[in-house]
Amino acid sequence: MTTYSLLIGSLCLLSLAGSAQTPGKKRPISPKDMYRLQTVSDPQVSPDGKWISYGLSTVDTTKDKRNSDLWMVSWDSKETVQLTNSPDGESRARFSPDGKYLSFVSARQGATKAQIWLMDRRGGEAKKLTDLKTDLEDYEWSPDGKKIAFVLRDPDYADSAKTKVRKPYVLDRYHFKADIKGYLERSPVHLYVFDLATKKLDTLTKGAYDETSPVWSPDGQYLAFVSNRTEDPDRNENTDIYVIAAQKGAQMKQLTTWTGSDNNPAWSPDGKRIAYLRSTSSSNFIMYDQPILCVIGRDGGEPTLLSKSLDRPVRTPVWAKDGQSIGVIVQDDRQAYIGQYTLDGKFSKVTSGNRVFSNLSASIAGNWVALVNEPQVPGEVYAIESGNTRRLTHVHDAFLEPLELATVEGFTSKSKDGMQVSNVLYRPANTPAGKKLPTIFYIHGGPVSQDEFSFDLTRQLLAAGGYAVVAVNYRGSNGRGIDFTKAIYADWGNKEVQDILGAADYLVEKGIADPDRLGIGGWSYGGILTNYTIATDTRFKAAASGAGSSLQLSMYGIDQYTNQYENELGAPWKNPEKWLKLSYPFLKADRIKTPTLFMAGEKDFNVPAAGSEQMFQALRSLGIPTQLIIYPGQFHGITVPSYQKDRVDRYLQWFDKYLKPKNL
Repeated sequence: MTTYSLLIGSLCLLSLAGSAQTPGKKRPISPKDMYRLQTVSDPQVSPDGKWISYGLSTVDTTKDKRNSDLWMVSWDSKETVQLTNSPDGESRARFSPDGKYLSFVSARQGATKAQIWLMDRRGGEAKKLTDLKTDLEDYEWSPDGKKIAFVLRDPDYADSAKTKVRKPYVLDRYHFKADIKGYLERSPVHLYVFDLATKKLDTLTKGAYDETSPVWSPDGQYLAFVSNRTEDPDRNENTDIYVIAAQKGAQMKQLTTWTGSDNNPAWSPDGKRIAYLRSTSSSNFIMYDQPILCVIGRDGGEPTLLSKSLDRPVRTPVWAKDGQSIGVIVQDDRQAYIGQYTLDGKFSKVTSGNRVFSNLSASIAGNWVALVNEPQVPGEVYAIESGNTRRLTHVHDAFLEPLELATVEGFTSKSKDGMQVSNVLYRPANTPAGKKLPTIFYIHGGPVSQDEFSFDLTRQLLAAGGYAVVAVNYRGSNGRGIDFTKAIYADWGNKEVQDILGAADYLVEKGIADPDRLGIGGWSYGGILTNYTIATDTRFKAAASGAGSSLQLSMYGIDQYTNQYENELGAPWKNPEKWLKLSYPFLKADRIKTPTLFMAGEKDFNVPAAGSEQMFQALRSLGIPTQLIIYPGQFHGITVPSYQKDRVDRYLQWFDKYLKPKNL
């Protein structure tokens, strides 16, 4: 997941080409439209509440990559201003506390490391503020605008300056590899304070531990931050909130002691409290979990768990400007809405409806700003005033203007054990009532996430191919409470498959899905569940498994989930029966009759390509139609635009081959 001159010209031509048709007549969305789709991100409100900055990512088809520039929109939505226009990419824009400047991160002018740049909002070119020699992970302005807190990674001296050949990796960590980062040696991240006047950089923390997520106290004297300072942080998911004076040589103070996860600190406007998120579980492994909103005094003590009784995940705690309440994003049964807690625990819904709010920021006068994503409109910036939403940006108007999109609706199915499951159905535009359709179940990853009432490009493209497309919020998904999420603990490929088959039974019974033309696919855990499902039931006539695995025993030590495996399943040598049971798609591959397309990123350390290779080899040996696609240089997420389009093209070609016989 550029706007410089050449790209703007090409985008205009694409837009004109897409509109060169009978006025008022729409066309189905196609994979080529992926190049036209822009992405709005990271809205930030200016201190006076009059402007909102945001990032806008576009595709440069010439370079086959995405690039982000910075824009602003006025609170009254009457003015939109492009702030940057370069091929280098700019991100993480932040207003200075006085509102006169906008800082951003960019590796401009051939820099090997990203630097912070400073732009005067009154006009003029941006100026490079830093000359960092190591990786910048995060930054935060001090309240008086005189300093900036940095999170910097310790330098990696492994590259030889003379030969440019990397020295051998020397690995001794329990968690020794991670997707995108690759092999992990010892390069922790620490806190620094940069003085804008003197350009002096003071070190606040050092040593073997990471310190992240710094936030300034309102008086500018302290920083709250997050760290895991257990004996071996690789073996657990513990984090705590700490506070340190923003001066060299200061001693840190630990505020929280929960053995689970405490993170996302946010100071109250009066500096007396810190809001943060805490995991429900206190164990070493907390994947099947949901965050709880908590508040603790600035000096520590017993926290108040504001959202514990809600039994829904809350995200992004943001204090209202008056300090009397805290806004959060609540994920609830295919929706994500804005909620608000008072300090005495009273909860109110600020927004509602079948849509998804994210990236929450507080504005003045009790107002909010957020991204809003709807089933037929990609994310745009909105103002929220007294619970009423008002759209500020119209980035996607030109993209949507020539397109007819699938209709999107929710439905509930029942699994064979009686569990009620919430799902989302995409129907091709202009589908005649009562017509049975070839149907693709496109399964989400995670597993702890949820399919929502939001714009989903992949499912829209599949629906435009003439398919009903189904998103199943199987057990393990969030948005339905902690028990629903934890239901698949150490029992993969069981209840989730029941839920997928239950949704299929419902759609066949209702005359929506053609039982003879069912397909299934997904990426990551969606690919894993695709494998589990086709090894359980032969009703699916085609499958597309991306970044999946089946021989789970073989994943130990080659992916990034060792801590999960040992906590959830037990070490393989201690519990081999469990590992073999969960490896049934590979060990019982001879039960699979479904023609299956396998896909993977070449450099994926999350779910390595070996998982797809093994299943491809098994089906190839068994004579089941199959194909393996490896995307060069890609990690778990496919980021090269032409590869993203290629993936959807191959989905459609594969499903068309087996679900749309020529005689139908």
